[in-house]
Amino acid sequence: SVEVVINCYRRGASDYVLKSENMIVDIENTINNLAMNVTLRKEVEILKDQIIDRNKYSNIIGNSNAILRTLRLIQKVEKNNMMVLITGQSGTGKELVARALHYNSDRARKPFVIVNMGAIPEELVESELFGHEKGAFTDARDKRIGKFEEANDGTIFLDEIGEMDMGLQSKLLRVLQEKEVTRIGSNKIMKLDFRLIAATNKNLHQEVKEGRFREDLFYRLQGFLIHLPPLKERGDDIILLAKHFLSQFCASNKLPQFTISKEACKFMLEYEWPGNIRELKAIIERAALMAENNTITMEDLTFVTA
Repeated sequence: SVEVVINCYRRGASDYVLKSENMIVDIENTINNLAMNVTLRKEVEILKDQIIDRNKYSNIIGNSNAILRTLRLIQKVEKNNMMVLITGQSGTGKELVARALHYNSDRARKPFVIVNMGAIPEELVESELFGHEKGAFTDARDKRIGKFEEANDGTIFLDEIGEMDMGLQSKLLRVLQEKEVTRIGSNKIMKLDFRLIAATNKNLHQEVKEGRFREDLFYRLQGFLIHLPPLKERGDDIILLAKHFLSQFCASNKLPQFTISKEACKFMLEYEWPGNIRELKAIIERAALMAENNTITMEDLTFVTA
């Protein structure tokens, strides 16, 4: 009856079959149709997962398979609190990935705190990360809030984490496990809510083998791994990035827009780029100063890469 059909639909039924001489055939057809619909729904979900909203990642330039794979990885992990380890050579754009993860997360309106572990003197690292109280040591004239405390409710990005010494690694491991810090010179434990993103240009697995990085911290950090390819493996992305940097440089220096000759493009595609994207940006800017007739030629590029 109609009432039975309505009641079954309310309880989650997808279809119904009327009693008839062809009922067995109708049931078989209905089941096949439902199976096809389930398959289509799964395919739609897979396609949705593969679609990338480039407006969200406008600072990450490129269309190569390697960079599209990176964007898909960002998309998978951006909305949760999982720790992320970003690996890749210096100058490949690890900080851009970290920013994309933060500003597309639910923490986007909260602090994004960057700490370059390779730029802090060893004796100041603990104070920089965890803070200290006034008088905690000789030069502690005032209270200092640590970077983890600054990042509360937001994201802390530890760049070049492979530079951290073994003693501090054990303290960092405890902070990550307990989500709490204690300032130097204080007994007060502060519970924090932060997301950690780390980056390194080192092979941490090798560092563990050679005793320079704690194995337990390595596995703790590697919640979700994103590896960035070197620029030389990104094909035509090199030209896209070169044109982007050139446009930026001309606009900021009030210069007319430049073009890049075919020979110069060929040179860039064949060059090794040991400094990756950072090197490309510097070379394009210097070449723009050398160029004449608003066109960067191969000679302009070879002059600044010599």
